[in-house]
This record gives sequence, C-alpha cells and structure tokens, in this order.
Amino acid sequence: MCGRFCVSDKVAETVSKLFNIYFSVKPNSDLRPTEVVSTIIASNGNFQQLDVSWGIQPQWSKKLLINAQSETVAIKPTFKNAFQYHRCLVPCSGWYEWRTENGKKQKNLFSHKDSDSLFMGGIYFPSEQPQLVTLTTKPNNKCSDYHKRMPVIILPEDKDYWFNSSVEQLMPLLSPIDEKLISVQ
Repeated sequence: MCGRFCVSDKVAETVSKLFNIYFSVKPNSDLRPTEVVSTIIASNGNFQQLDVSWGIQPQWSKKLLINAQSETVAIKPTFKNAFQYHRCLVPCSGWYEWRTENGKKQKNLFSHKDSDSLFMGGIYFPSEQPQLVTLTTKPNNKCSDYHKRMPVIILPEDKDYWFNSSVEQLMPLLSPIDEKLISVQ
C-alpha cells in the first residue's frame, strides 16, 4: 500500500451509526503519513474515537514506518505488543495506488463498490500524541495489478471480533478482502 487514503464527510455518519458513538472527522481527499487520522478503538468494552499521527519512527529506523505486514505483525518486536493490546480501525472512503500507464504515473482510487466506508486494520502506539501503523496483506486479484500489498480491510460485521479476539483468532481477518467488494477508479 502506497501510503495515501481519503476520508469523506459520509465516513463520520457511517461510523457514528455503526459504532453507536459520536465520531467526527475532517474530510481529506489525500491523507498522508504524519497527518492526524481519526480511528476507532475499544476501551473497557466501549468504542471511542482516537486521533493519532500516522507513522512511527523507532530509534533503529532511518525512515518513518507507516505499515506493518499482517503476516509478521504478531511476532515482530516493533509491532507485537501493539497488535496484541492496541488494535484500531481506520475508517476511510478509499485508498490510492499509482501505476505507470503510457509512460505516466496514474493515481487510482480503490473504494467500496457501493461507496460504503471501508475500515482498515491498524495498531496504535499510546503516548501523549498516539501514533498509528496500518496493516497490509497480500493483494487480491483486482489489486495485484497495481501493487504487491493492499490494506487489511475489516468488514463491519467483524468489528467486535477484531477488538475482542486473541491474536491467534485474528489470522483469518488478515486476508485480502473479496475483490468483488472493491471498485477501482
């Protein structure tokens, strides 16, 4: 996943209804790493909004880390604790990937086929200014023409399972979303 996504006004309404919370989001058609992202966390059995900065920079890294691979997130020392205890969902309208066509880079929007909100799986790192890393997985057939990774998308019906399951139980949710649910523009 390249590291750009978008959030529309509709996301706030969808999240508020689905999670039975007040959720506000600043619309952004080109959200980038280091910017503030509105996420959903579960705390003491209740859902709530947590605004976080997208990306972490561990002491050992020379660059900002914005994604973690779902295949290793449960065992990599940098991500293991956050994956076990600090999962979040990142509501969005879609994400972008670039592909070279006729010698020019073309920006492509991946969104829900019915224009519904998508929920990217993520982990956050609590601090005075919490930080976020989104999770990626191998792409489905539709996305593989554009990039070798895609975001982990958690379906609305799996939201409680995402927050309340053990790390081992989560593995089926870390697979690519059905390509029939994704539209490419």
